[in-house]
Amino acid sequence: MTSTAATPGTRRTTAAGHRPAARGPFAGTGALLRFDLRRDRVRLPAWVLGLGLLTLGTANSLHTVYPTAADRASIGHASANPAVLAMTGPRHYLADYTWGAMLGHRMLGLTVVLVALMSILTVTRHTRAEEESGRAELVRSAAVGRHAHLAAALATAATADLALGLLLAAGLPGLGVPGLTTGGALLYGAALATAGLLFAAATAVTAQATAHTRTASGLALAVLGAAYAVRAAGDAADSALAWASPIGWLQRTYPFVDDRWWPLLPALALTAAVAAAGFGLSTRRDVGAGLRATRPGPPTGSAALGTPLGLALRLHRGLIGGFATALLLLGAMYGSLLGNADSMLKDVDQIREALARLGGHSLADSFAALTMLVVAVVGAVYAVLAMLRPRAEETAGRVEPVLATAVSRAGWLGGHIAAALIGSTAVLLAAGAGFGIAGAASTGDGGEFLRLAGAALAFAPAQWVTVGFAAAVYGWLPRATALAWLLPAYGFVIGYLGPLLRFPEGLDRLSPFGHVPRLPAAAMDWTPLAVLTLVAAALIALGLAGFRRRDLDTG
Repeated sequence: MTSTAATPGTRRTTAAGHRPAARGPFAGTGALLRFDLRRDRVRLPAWVLGLGLLTLGTANSLHTVYPTAADRASIGHASANPAVLAMTGPRHYLADYTWGAMLGHRMLGLTVVLVALMSILTVTRHTRAEEESGRAELVRSAAVGRHAHLAAALATAATADLALGLLLAAGLPGLGVPGLTTGGALLYGAALATAGLLFAAATAVTAQATAHTRTASGLALAVLGAAYAVRAAGDAADSALAWASPIGWLQRTYPFVDDRWWPLLPALALTAAVAAAGFGLSTRRDVGAGLRATRPGPPTGSAALGTPLGLALRLHRGLIGGFATALLLLGAMYGSLLGNADSMLKDVDQIREALARLGGHSLADSFAALTMLVVAVVGAVYAVLAMLRPRAEETAGRVEPVLATAVSRAGWLGGHIAAALIGSTAVLLAAGAGFGIAGAASTGDGGEFLRLAGAALAFAPAQWVTVGFAAAVYGWLPRATALAWLLPAYGFVIGYLGPLLRFPEGLDRLSPFGHVPRLPAAAMDWTPLAVLTLVAAALIALGLAGFRRRDLDTG
């Protein structure tokens, strides 16, 4: 009988005397890549087609809405102020505001963020989430190398990034819009693909730092937010600070304007270096663990953890804290511009007309109302992420042991819903506090703090509707929870692109955010807030009813 034991200096053999095939660190990457693409056969095409159609539709609409050079010059002049530049991109695009320049200026920075989000979620889904669920350990017991999971995840994200780049490179010139050249379209698509690759590599590093999927995603999103904030600050001040952000590098390729390819080189070099760091760090930890050691908990849990709400708040506290901090800083950034709103916008007729439709006694009030809408929609992202947590708990198999106790289904899900409602209100309050403190400081009026904080809290019922809609989708269609993103996505498109593309005003009313009184410019109206609250309650009840009726989905 042949021994299977290994001794120093010998190789282990099988009972039949055959040596197992040697495994390299990337062994099995191809098979895992095919498996990852198979799992994301709906998710990634939806991302690519959605982002592609958004860009192509915007490019075509710009050609229709701004047909003459005078129209484009007018909107270009309206964009030459720090507030707009912070949200869009470098001032250089405004020198000759062709349709191509408009597209690059208005859409490149926004789409970079969305592509980065796609890559972040893809990489964490196929790396850290696989380890947290225990599936990665089972796969690694086969002929799979240590780096195969990470390499396959990066290749999956790269496939989607390159597909989007090629779609836009082929589609933009096909629109027949003057100025959308083939070379510019290739550069536009390459810039977006590079952005996706860069933030996929960044996620490869954050996935090594922690043992938890949401923390890994949160760290990657924090990197994305910091890069965007640095770029925004640099472009608002028209300073070299924007070069400290890789998003600033990509926007300075100037597609359809100068067609610079060289800024992609440092971005690709940084991508390679960060990805290499991710592979290197993965060798310094065990499967399922993170580089940061897990702190031992107290010997006994608090009494609050024995309740569904207490447990849910414990699970949600990191997400609440991260979003509250981010919106506090975002609100402070916009609030700091409030004192100069009149001087910045007094000569821009288009913006003055748009703000006048909001009402208000001053441009500062109207500007605050408009920017608060954008901040509230960003806060709605928290509401959706919070309501995706129950789905993660269910698929990970952690719900069944809880429901095996005296906790009811309605009690367990109700705890998560209550945590999402509390958290969504808290992040709005943080945004209002940042806006109020900075706004009061910039205007020299201490009374602005309460007015601006109240304007932020007015959006709370719209956030609750977002929570209720996500709860209803989860309760009845647990495998279609991606539909929960419809409300914040629609609200963002209407709020960001609506004024630029002159969408019909009725479209704004299809979003819960379109029914909120635009404080401090408009007068307070409690009726729509009460209606939104009732709609949120009805959606929550619908979600609870659906969850009680269906089986748990642990697949």
